[in-house]
Amino acid sequence: MKIVKHGSSPWSNMHNTFTQQVTDLYDLANEVTGTALQNYNDTTSGIQQIIKNAIQSNTSLRTLGGSWSFSPIASTKGILLNTKPLNIRFTINSNSTAATYTGDAKRLCLAQCGNAIWELNDFLHQRGLSLSACGASNGQTIAGAIATGTHGAAIGFGAVQEGVVGLHIITGPDKHIWLERASYPVMADSFANKLGAAMVRDDDAFNAAVVSFGAFGFIHGVMIEAEDDYLLEYYLRRVPYDDALIHQLTTLDFTYPHLPYPNVTPFHFQSLINPYDLNKGAYMTTMYKRPYRNDYTKPKPNGAGIGPGDDAPCFIGKLAGVLPAAVPLLVNKVLAASLTLREQQYGRLGEIFNNTTLRGKVSSAAVGLPVSVVDKVITGLLQVNKTDGPFAGLFAFRFVKASKATMAFTHFAPVTCVLELDGVLSPETTHFYEAVWNMLDQLNIPFTFHWGKMNTLTPTRVRQMYGANLDQFLAARARIVDPEMLRIFSNDAMKEWGIDEV
Repeated sequence: MKIVKHGSSPWSNMHNTFTQQVTDLYDLANEVTGTALQNYNDTTSGIQQIIKNAIQSNTSLRTLGGSWSFSPIASTKGILLNTKPLNIRFTINSNSTAATYTGDAKRLCLAQCGNAIWELNDFLHQRGLSLSACGASNGQTIAGAIATGTHGAAIGFGAVQEGVVGLHIITGPDKHIWLERASYPVMADSFANKLGAAMVRDDDAFNAAVVSFGAFGFIHGVMIEAEDDYLLEYYLRRVPYDDALIHQLTTLDFTYPHLPYPNVTPFHFQSLINPYDLNKGAYMTTMYKRPYRNDYTKPKPNGAGIGPGDDAPCFIGKLAGVLPAAVPLLVNKVLAASLTLREQQYGRLGEIFNNTTLRGKVSSAAVGLPVSVVDKVITGLLQVNKTDGPFAGLFAFRFVKASKATMAFTHFAPVTCVLELDGVLSPETTHFYEAVWNMLDQLNIPFTFHWGKMNTLTPTRVRQMYGANLDQFLAARARIVDPEMLRIFSNDAMKEWGIDEV
């Protein structure tokens, strides 16, 4: 394995929401002299040596993917390991799958941790396949995306991690495992042997590790179970802001007459509310899955460079420095210039959700909620905006099937509503966020925070949010990770939030 060390320096995430001094930053890369498997296994050995050195120097390690998280969950005072160059991909044949595997081996892809979502989209498309879900942007690495529960709005499928069926985790200087669910065996023991890994089939451990923010060790490989390629039929409409809309968002019965296909559940469903222009209605995005064909017009960005799958962080940063009195006017102006209503446009998942560009400093918070409380939350948000605003941003509601992952913030069944509060990075925005959390507490509304976005987590809040799931997570971690390794795979955020046994 190739390692380039950059030394001690300040490090900032992609969105510049925080800066932290790190002991060192390593760029990791595969060797290129052997076969793909030989190079992959060589990198496994190289990472184990890094872990051994970290133990000797008592230094924590943190893997770095796309630097996409707004929160400090991926940071450390120790050594950051840049994994983006680690992008080997393997197709799988049926000889390598478990005898009881019920899926199609042609749909399996082992992706090394540094593969970006856009790389996987291209790789799978060349084979007539597609990811089943992704976030609004495609700049995250696959390991980083699942680590924090990147979710999208696939109402019938779920978040990115739901498409993962196996994990290759390096848990120590002389230990690494192939982990999958006992209830859904995928790979044969011989496959784990080729990696030199111990086979572990354990539902509780897998569900805990798949969204584990680096707490289980170095996730070197992710086995994706893809699906046949498909198109998304896309609509962005302006609909009346009225009781009928609130009913639709709170019940998800899809009888709403302004939908492109009333009484049909879409693949993707979200609504965006501009609190300063309610009289003109809300924005509603719906997408429907269609069989793939190649005779369609590919989606293009509008005149402002905003594509159909882009979310508010792609343009809301334009509001930086706006005085409070001017917020309503300028939010309306930026929104009008950025969003283009669209009817029956088509694109693959990787074409609709393809943006990696940000404009200005933005702040983003995402809160998981039960669908049944959406009406109360909207009323509360509008009131908080009057008392603690004006918020230089928007209110977005995305709907995603509840996750099986133990610590997924999208755990409200059967569908979680994700409230996204995307705004300008400023003290005023932070104040608004705190007022919203207080409002939710006062209304006794259960909620969770996206691990990779702005939050105010404490051990008490984490316990309230996850309850017995937190105990299951810690127990699974203790079974998989040796006690002396826990401090290596930890950081300040985990300790401050109460998700670290150390």
